[in-house]
Amino acid sequence: MKKYFITMVVLLASVMGASAQVSSSQDQVPEGLPMEFALQLKVTLGEAFTCGETQHGRRTVIPITGGTFEGPNIKGTIINGGADYQIANTAINRTELEAIYCIKTDDGVYIHVRNRGIICSDKDANGNPSFYFRAAPQFEAPADSKYAWLNNSLFLCAPSFSEGFKGIVLNVWRVK
Repeated sequence: MKKYFITMVVLLASVMGASAQVSSSQDQVPEGLPMEFALQLKVTLGEAFTCGETQHGRRTVIPITGGTFEGPNIKGTIINGGADYQIANTAINRTELEAIYCIKTDDGVYIHVRNRGIICSDKDANGNPSFYFRAAPQFEAPADSKYAWLNNSLFLCAPSFSEGFKGIVLNVWRVK
């Protein structure tokens, strides 16, 4: 019993020491995360439709009909048949999105994409209108392909809007 008690005290002390290290490291925010441009997706969209108000909010589906993408190490087309599934909470001006689709590289490799994010319109600390739209795409490329690097990194994207283009342009960066 005494050995058990001593073991528990030692274990508790080491856990408390580890938690103290964790909290002190949380205070050290990195100045900036190094990022590099990975690719730009020009996604064409079909006509949006709604499933109405659900138990989670207003469900909207936006078909993904095609498009193109290009980056320093990748280029190709966006496959028709995916969709952007959005759920809006109008009371707080917030929409969650999840786009699921596939892309095909110019050399014939198919890659699955799942892009989750949020859109928020609100007011900043000074009462001015603000707009936030960011997402984190995840890529699922064949492990034996030259695109396997997509499987092993985190990515962030932000939209840019272009007049005359029926769709959305997403600029994607890889967190180094």
